[in-house]
Amino acid sequence: MDTMRIELSGTLNSLAQSLQRQNTAVPSAPHEVRDGVRLTLSELGRRLSASAASNEDIDNSDLPQAIRDLLKMIRELRQQIAEVKVEIEALMSCLDLEPDSRQRQLEALRDELGALNRALTAANANLLRLMKDNQLSDSQMMTAATLALR
Repeated sequence: MDTMRIELSGTLNSLAQSLQRQNTAVPSAPHEVRDGVRLTLSELGRRLSASAASNEDIDNSDLPQAIRDLLKMIRELRQQIAEVKVEIEALMSCLDLEPDSRQRQLEALRDELGALNRALTAANANLLRLMKDNQLSDSQMMTAATLALR
């Protein structure tokens, strides 16, 4: 039986030298973390992180999980509605677009705003139904109403 022997010491030494060159070739800036990992979040990641933090009050409430989930959805819908309204305002003040193009974009944004408003109305109706079906205490009803308005 023939055996094959692979010499790794040369390969490992080359790899080590390459890594050493990379580490010394990178200039050190005062704000740079050399011994750590740099993590950059996307816009979506930042929004999700902020959303998680902003929903802490809902998570810490004594409400049933289905109601907490619906309250989070209501907040997300309100945030999306606010974002679309900002887009509409920006588009209306933009003079760089052709009138037809701006009109088409405005119509699309208004359609999106209408759909979001309908979804918010449905979510609020579902919240009322769930609050009734779960026979919440007066305290829980007040908590749910307060959280829904934030």
